[in-house]
Amino acid sequence: MKKLLIMCGSGIATSTVVAGKVKQWLKDNNLENNVQIYQSKVAEEVNHIDDYDVVISTTTVPDNIKEKVIFGLPLLTNIGVDEMWNKLKIELEDKK
Repeated sequence: MKKLLIMCGSGIATSTVVAGKVKQWLKDNNLENNVQIYQSKVAEEVNHIDDYDVVISTTTVPDNIKEKVIFGLPLLTNIGVDEMWNKLKIELEDKK
């Protein structure tokens, strides 16, 4: 089971919206039984990023973890959504 962290500034608002969209995407792609979703805020997870297989953030993250994070803002703006889904799919496949 993959561990997917979705985080935002507060760990409540935008991460909840994104989590709903990700859950639907996982279901549509028959991956819902392979991924456990966690939600949090960036400040609480900076030192725990390596505990997760994949991380999506709707807000900026510190430079030292940027390369480990998928920027999830497209799920809120609907701009660049396909590219974001492709990145997520690649990350989930690479971590098998």
